[in-house]
Amino acid sequence: MPRPILATVHTGALRHNLGIARERAPDARVWAVVKANAYGHGIERAFEGLRGADGFALLDLAEAERLRALDWRGPILLLEGAFEARDLELCSRLNLWHAVHCNEQIDWLAAHKTQQPHKVFLKLNSGMNRLGFTPAAYRTAWARLNALPQVEEIGHMTHFSDADGARGIAHQVALFEQATDDLPGERTLANSAAILRHARGALRGAGSLAADWVREGIALYGCAPDFPEHSAAHWGLRPTMTLSTRVIGVQRLQAGDTVGYGSTFTADGPMRIGVVACGYADGYPRHAPSGTPALVDGQRTRTLGRVSMDMLTVDLSGLPDAGIGSEVVLWGRAGSGALLPVDEVAHAAGTIAYELLCAVAPRVRFEAAD
Repeated sequence: MPRPILATVHTGALRHNLGIARERAPDARVWAVVKANAYGHGIERAFEGLRGADGFALLDLAEAERLRALDWRGPILLLEGAFEARDLELCSRLNLWHAVHCNEQIDWLAAHKTQQPHKVFLKLNSGMNRLGFTPAAYRTAWARLNALPQVEEIGHMTHFSDADGARGIAHQVALFEQATDDLPGERTLANSAAILRHARGALRGAGSLAADWVREGIALYGCAPDFPEHSAAHWGLRPTMTLSTRVIGVQRLQAGDTVGYGSTFTADGPMRIGVVACGYADGYPRHAPSGTPALVDGQRTRTLGRVSMDMLTVDLSGLPDAGIGSEVVLWGRAGSGALLPVDEVAHAAGTIAYELLCAVAPRVRFEAAD
C-alpha cells in the first residue's frame, strides 16, 4: 500500500471562500489568485472550486497555459507582467492581461508586433516598494502606454503593505486616488486582508468599487491574513487543505528518556508517543518545535522532539485508544469533523500558513474532494 500521508483539497471550501470575497466586496469582480500552483493546492484540483471567479491571477506563463487547457476562456492576469520581451508573444496567443510596472515592459510592448492589442494594468508603487511606478512617474508611464497601438485598455493597480495591521490602507489609497485621478480604466486594489478588513469601509470612499477587481489570495485557501488577531473562523473561511497521515509506531517512555535527533525533548514521567508518517521531506516544517498542535483520532495533542525527514512524533499520553493506524491530521479537517487551522500550526512553527501550504512536497499524494 502507499505511504499513508495524503493532502486533500476541499473544493467546496474553495467555492465557499470565493463567496466570502463577493459578500465583502459585492460591487467588485474577483480575481482568484492561483499563483504558486494555487498556493500548493494544484491548479487542476482547485479549478473546480474556483471556476466561479471572474478571472484568475498568477505569475507564471506555464500556469496560464494550464488554465487555458482547462478550457478557461475568461480573463487571466499576470501579476508581475512579462519577464522578457518574447513573453508578450504568449500573452497575445493566450489572450492574457498583464501588469506593467517598469519602463522596460513599456519598451517591450512598443516593439511587440501583434494583431491583438493587449489589456494591461499599470502598477503604482504606493508604498510597498516592490514593483510599480512612483506617483511622480505614474502619469508619464500611462501616457506612454496610451500612445501605443499595441495597448487596447489600461487599468490601474497597486498593492497594500499594511492592510492586515494597524497602519491600514488609507495612506496608500490616497496616493492611488491622486495618481489615477481622471484617468480611465478599471481599478484593482484589494488583497485578501483589504477585502476582509476594509472593503466595507475605507475602500468605499476610495473610488468606485463597481468597476473594480479585488484580488483574493490567501483567504481563498481558508487562512486569515491577519492571524492571530483574527482567525479564519472569525471571517467565515473554511479550510481548503487537509494534510493527514497515520501513526505507524508507538513507543513508551520513562522519565529521562529523550525523543528524536538532538534529544530536544525529555520525558518528565511515563508517557506514550506515536511515530507519524510525515517529515520535512513531505513539506512539514523542520523548525516546528515540540508542542506544535496536531489531531490524533480527532483529538488535540502536540508534537514532540525534532521533525526528521520522514517522521515526526506526537504525544499519545492522554489518548489511551490511539495507536498504530490512528488518523493524524497535521492541519485541516479530521474525519470526526474536528478542525486544526493551518494558521495555528504555522504560528506555532514561527511562520505563516502560505509557507506550509506551498511547501507540501511532490511525494505527497493529493486528492480532491467536495
